[in-house]
Amino acid sequence: MNKRILITGGFGYLGGRIAVALTREPGLTVRLGSRKAKSAPEWLSEAETVAMDVLEPASLSAAMRDIQAVVHLAAMNENECLADPGKALLVNTFGTLNVLQAAMDTGVERFIYFSTAHVYGAPLVGHITETTLPRPIHPYAITHHAAEDFVLAAHHQEKITGTVLRLSNGFGAPTHPDVDRWTLLANDLCRQAAQTHKMVLRSNGLQQRDFIPLEDVGRAAGHLLGLSREECGDGLFNLGGGTSLSIWEMTQRIAARCKAVLGFTPEMIRPEPALGEQARSLRYNCEKLQGTGFRLKGVVEQELDNTLLLCSQTWSEAKR
Repeated sequence: MNKRILITGGFGYLGGRIAVALTREPGLTVRLGSRKAKSAPEWLSEAETVAMDVLEPASLSAAMRDIQAVVHLAAMNENECLADPGKALLVNTFGTLNVLQAAMDTGVERFIYFSTAHVYGAPLVGHITETTLPRPIHPYAITHHAAEDFVLAAHHQEKITGTVLRLSNGFGAPTHPDVDRWTLLANDLCRQAAQTHKMVLRSNGLQQRDFIPLEDVGRAAGHLLGLSREECGDGLFNLGGGTSLSIWEMTQRIAARCKAVLGFTPEMIRPEPALGEQARSLRYNCEKLQGTGFRLKGVVEQELDNTLLLCSQTWSEAKR
């Protein structure tokens, strides 16, 4: 049976890559939701598109027509949330509630909400599982955590099969360069390398982060769509790459891939750590999701290569 999947924020950074991943699944048709009416993009010409606004409930009911599952991604990013926390509460929290309510009202079977690992606090350190007490301190994390509660409550009350993914640091090339996520660490470093042949860190880079290739993020969404309600358990899952790297280690990896695919090694610049300085370790535990049968398959080097190549092509052309 063919299933239609609505991806809110479908033209965005995560939305685009998840949409591409889901179209590889047999029997799935993807509908990309956006605030403005758009035709199917070049990078996914077979997709359906629909205009919708999370703050306009009437538009949501129309977008849900003939939809069996929703992957909800439409939200303000961390920089926008910090600049306007009030609007972030409207869009990220009440907007999610609007989308969830529309899904329940129209008989949608499944709702997947992408939240953030930063609900656990900042900086992320120590051993973090789904039972770790959330301590969000940034408007981005606070508003996502509040939205989670609505989704998990609906799941608990059996109004819909709702799942929440607390995503760590996803990285990789977007479906098109106009996506405004070049401030993310790995993407920013790739862009710096392509544009300036340098990578400049604002910190000494000792802090650890959990990085996950976007290929695995898309696969995780597809995996959840195939689980039964019982397999979803309480609906809450961490999603990360399983191995933490320091920012400096990721910088070194990008430099090595830059040499391999672009033919040069960018200069790496950072404030030097103090003598004997160390950062606290991080283990972002994703065993709960793996217990449902999910396995990581994404290749770090491939994601970095594709990002570097896109950066080189985009900003080399811009200089002409």
